[in-house]
Amino acid sequence: MAVDFDGTLAPIVERPEDARPLPATLGVLRGVAQAFGQVAIVTGRPADWLVDVAGLGAVPGLVIAGQYGLQHWAAGVLREAEPSAGLAAVRVGLPGLVAGRQARIEDKGLSIVVHTRGAEHPDAELAALAAPIRGLAARHGLEAHPGRHVVEIRPPGADKGATLTALIGQFEPNAVLFIGDDLGDLPAFAVVESGRARGRPGLTVCSASTEASQVAARADLVVDGPAGVVDLLAGLVSAAGGQR
Repeated sequence: MAVDFDGTLAPIVERPEDARPLPATLGVLRGVAQAFGQVAIVTGRPADWLVDVAGLGAVPGLVIAGQYGLQHWAAGVLREAEPSAGLAAVRVGLPGLVAGRQARIEDKGLSIVVHTRGAEHPDAELAALAAPIRGLAARHGLEAHPGRHVVEIRPPGADKGATLTALIGQFEPNAVLFIGDDLGDLPAFAVVESGRARGRPGLTVCSASTEASQVAARADLVVDGPAGVVDLLAGLVSAAGGQR
């Protein structure tokens, strides 16, 4: 079972650093791990932030694939890729692109995000910035990926599809469930669908919002935001009787 964080286990907030999982989340994840086996968080967030601030390190056996697979945390050990050389140039050029716009920059070390949430017209701000940011990223060998009022610049190949594929190869599960809410989760949906076509049971779940209707349209099951995700997981644990 692999789960996104922002918008899935934690409500979306204006300032990313203020996000926290819903109060019942950690207990439910412990129950899921006991009842069903391996649980992973697959997220654009830094893995160490999820451990130190969000408290997810308290879930026994949890694996965290942070920054779209550029980081891997398990059993208290964090491994991460080397930063892309192009990020240094992006750090220099990006402030000039967003100057005068209602946008802010979040530097996550291995990727850089431009947020327009909180702007008077966040969709319009994102639309105005998307093409220049894509151009800047491409000039330095990077990719720019849109999301819910964000554009994220990261190395090629860093996506949730590749990350979920690696986790499946590591753990060889009999079935796969993936839960997400944003455009960046669709590559992981595709991995579940591909496995299902080859005979491995799988389910895709959308934590619904008004901001990414494409994800709900693609999912097998749609629930009502992070609260709906927690309810779904708690129901699965209850149905399993808490036993693997």
